[in-house]
Amino acid sequence: MKKIKIILLGFCCWSSLVVAQDIDYARYILDTLCSPAMHGRGYVEKGEKIAADFIAQEFEKLGLAKVGKSYQQQYSVSVNALPGKLEIQLDKQKLRPGFDYLVDPGSPNGKGRFSIMHISEDELLDEDALIPFIKAATGKFIGISPAKVELNKEQKKEIQGIISFIKYHENNPAAGTIIYTKDKLTWHGSTVQNLRPIITVKLDSLVQHKKIEFEIESKFEKKYKTQNVIGFIEGQKADSTILLTAHYDHLGHMGAATYFPGANDNASGVSILLNLAKHYAKTGNKPEYSMLFIAFGAEEIGLLGSKYYTEHPLLPLEKIKFLINLDISGTGDEGIQVVNGSVYKEQFDLMVKINKENEFLQQVKIRGESCNSDHCMFHKKGVPSFFIYTLGGIKAYHDVYDKAETLPFTEFENYYKLLVEFIGRL
Repeated sequence: MKKIKIILLGFCCWSSLVVAQDIDYARYILDTLCSPAMHGRGYVEKGEKIAADFIAQEFEKLGLAKVGKSYQQQYSVSVNALPGKLEIQLDKQKLRPGFDYLVDPGSPNGKGRFSIMHISEDELLDEDALIPFIKAATGKFIGISPAKVELNKEQKKEIQGIISFIKYHENNPAAGTIIYTKDKLTWHGSTVQNLRPIITVKLDSLVQHKKIEFEIESKFEKKYKTQNVIGFIEGQKADSTILLTAHYDHLGHMGAATYFPGANDNASGVSILLNLAKHYAKTGNKPEYSMLFIAFGAEEIGLLGSKYYTEHPLLPLEKIKFLINLDISGTGDEGIQVVNGSVYKEQFDLMVKINKENEFLQQVKIRGESCNSDHCMFHKKGVPSFFIYTLGGIKAYHDVYDKAETLPFTEFENYYKLLVEFIGRL
């Protein structure tokens, strides 16, 4: 009996070690993709290209086959980047990029010192006062602060239209716009360059600044070359393919000194993607169906990498049995959300059944269609697909706080096991 206990103990330790190795590999991928050397995986210092080369090297190390001559599928996008000097000062206060303010990613080059004219959101609704206000703001910055009164849904919609005119329209004579906000600072990318700078400032007081002094260096490229990264494992049934995807790009730099690491969005998804590739590439784990792994670029500027692939597929789209898109995969305290779950109910019910049998996650939550990640371009082409993201935990997203060192990977092991079991039973 004692000997049996020792053998069982040894087996348990070996089993947990295997799982730990997967987590270690996931952490290695996460830390590498979020490191300063990747420049936020955006379009400054070719951060997205450095990340793509790294993922291609991992595919090669794991033994994935190329589809064609290279692991990378190239295409061009238009993009506006902020690679250089970035300074904002309101009155005598120098602001910290990413913490105190964001510069709209479509902002052009510019610098100078300007007066600020202030207006609140609710005051924008007074058309008789608004037109003279905009005329008086010629050559000045317009500062828009939150509404002083409660607004209904229609008023909010109308205000957003007016703000869009102030920010982007060529007939606005103002030099630029400042949006004061009480909300979390959330950045994005841009495929265009605007006519004038737009700056979002975190509102921490009711002080109305009189002057803004700024310098912004931007660079617009109409045909920037980027890429998807693609690897393949042949299955026992080569006539059908399971497609696993995750976008690797993020927001990159906002000025030379500030970058957005993009840990949860979406170095975490790439970590799980590569772990799955590692699993199926192992001897003895040959999948029933062939498996295609794609790390998409240009997701953050409009799902452009997945759009390009669906228009230039390297394997026929009609041979895809099912697609699983992994995005925001670093928590899981409250389970996972499955976009398209109500569309492909049979597959969703299977995932729920597997989760219940094994008690992997707190819940597998259903959601309908939503064009909010790379699965969308395939779904539009009739490819059965899920987009899965984890729920609960930290709320860092599209900000400077989405860092590798604070991403918990709370349910990485169980999420990973659920995916492997689900794929095996498709």
